[in-house]
Amino acid sequence: MALIISMNRDGDSLTVSLDGRLDTTSAPKLEAELRPVLEDGVKNLAIDLKELDYVSSAGLRVLLSTRKIMDRQGDMVVRNANEAVMEVFKVTGFTSLLNIE
Repeated sequence: MALIISMNRDGDSLTVSLDGRLDTTSAPKLEAELRPVLEDGVKNLAIDLKELDYVSSAGLRVLLSTRKIMDRQGDMVVRNANEAVMEVFKVTGFTSLLNIE
């Protein structure tokens, strides 16, 4: 299943919803779509993983690089990760690297 990326901008806040699989195929697409929007003055970023089925190391890399960008210009939160995705976050130590709600 491909990754469906939905973005909802409200002023300097952006919510990105991911649906499908964030893997080696889809991670570059997410990074390419996200970067120009973040450079346009986003101060609050929420990444909603409610519909995300799977995340690979390539997906984790994009989340980490996005967090580094947001550390310089505002806040980033990850929401609604399911059990499988949370397990990946725990095993890789990402629970301490990301602000997860």
